Amino acid sequence: MTQRLDQIDRRLLDDYQRDFPLVARPFACLGQDLGLPEAEVIARLAGMQSRGQISRVGATVRPNTAGASTLAAMSVPEDRIEEVAELVNAENGVNHSYLRENQWNLWFVATAADGAALAAQLARLEAATGLQVLDLRLVQAFNIDLGFALQGPRAQMVRRPPPDMAALCASDRPILQALSQGLPLVQQPFAQLAESLGQTEDHILARIKALSEAEILTRVGVIVRHRAIGWTSNAMVVWDIATAGVAAAGNALSALPGISLCYQRVTVPGVWPYALYSMIHARSRAEAMAVLDAAKALPELAGVDHSVLFSTRCFKQTGAQLMQERAA
Repeated sequence: MTQRLDQIDRRLLDDYQRDFPLVARPFACLGQDLGLPEAEVIARLAGMQSRGQISRVGATVRPNTAGASTLAAMSVPEDRIEEVAELVNAENGVNHSYLRENQWNLWFVATAADGAALAAQLARLEAATGLQVLDLRLVQAFNIDLGFALQGPRAQMVRRPPPDMAALCASDRPILQALSQGLPLVQQPFAQLAESLGQTEDHILARIKALSEAEILTRVGVIVRHRAIGWTSNAMVVWDIATAGVAAAGNALSALPGISLCYQRVTVPGVWPYALYSMIHARSRAEAMAVLDAAKALPELAGVDHSVLFSTRCFKQTGAQLMQERAA
């Protein structure tokens, strides 16, 4: 829980979720900021990783830039949840999966090297489970940066500019895959990454900088597992809004303090009518519902039907799969 972290650990989680130093010895830079030896910074991060409080020190890749991804959902009978969740999580391309309070109760993010591999992955799951999979592809993102402050008042998230796809090279994919899995927690992580890829450290650092500036990497830094540090009341709120109103509502929602993610996805006529999605990460249901009340009061969402899906269990949370996946 958050209160069990000491002040230094809280600073590591709060101050370095983005803008990680892209230098030969980044943990020494963090140590200089914090007044700590480099070895202690590495040890603290390794400890939080082993306790499940952080996923990795690495990067998040903007969806559908270096690969294909989707948000998917299944309506799983209660007596099959463990079985179906195990099948879903066995897919190499599934990097997040959650149980949520809804008839469509099992939600997961699936990623793959390309659209064909992604479609094959979802088809395998339908065949293995005998259950329908809702394939809810991203239409447009209003806010996709989950790096928010863990202390102090809730702040408005910053809208990110569109990615510059011209900056992406075919040879960048292994770098992006490695950053999605996490840097080694050693004195010179970029040198070790470069050696594993047969590149030079200077080349790796230059490409990471270029991909960050191009908004293909949405952030480089400490990737927090929010549930493990006390943010346990997390709700996906979906809005049944006409296409013509999505842009205005999405922009208004993404500017609201407490909204940590916001995007438009495809609908499934007759099954799933919700086009606009927003995430609220909170430390209690009361805190989450206060953010939702503020969202419902926005003029752009006046009278719009919505559904609140609190997450009750996290089955899997890893980095995205960007290289060609292997069939489970």
